[in-house]
Amino acid sequence: MSVNYGSKRIVTGAGYGFRDWLAQRVTGALMALFTIILLVQVLTTSGPIGYEQWAGIFAGQCMKFLTFAVIIALLYHVWVGMRDIWMDYIKPVGVRLVLHVFTLVWLVGCAGWAVQALWRV
Repeated sequence: MSVNYGSKRIVTGAGYGFRDWLAQRVTGALMALFTIILLVQVLTTSGPIGYEQWAGIFAGQCMKFLTFAVIIALLYHVWVGMRDIWMDYIKPVGVRLVLHVFTLVWLVGCAGWAVQALWRV
């Protein structure tokens, strides 16, 4: 026996949670891989590590590209995490909107600074 309550129920949301979960895992794995690659480069460098050695590690186009990809992954990782925190714990819509905008502006500023620093080497 089926009961009709007089309204059509629309179920949404399941896809967004999985997409965000997967994005967090993929970006986290990319950052972990980058950390391992960077550690190997640092540990195989002879002598003390100064500015010249750090600049040498990031001077090649391959490392610049990988670092840029990790910066983008990090920014997306942070955005998904902070957006979920704001959505879960900040109930007033106006405050949540201000926090979302502040987070986006902050992350865009961080991206600009990181890219500038990376391509200066």
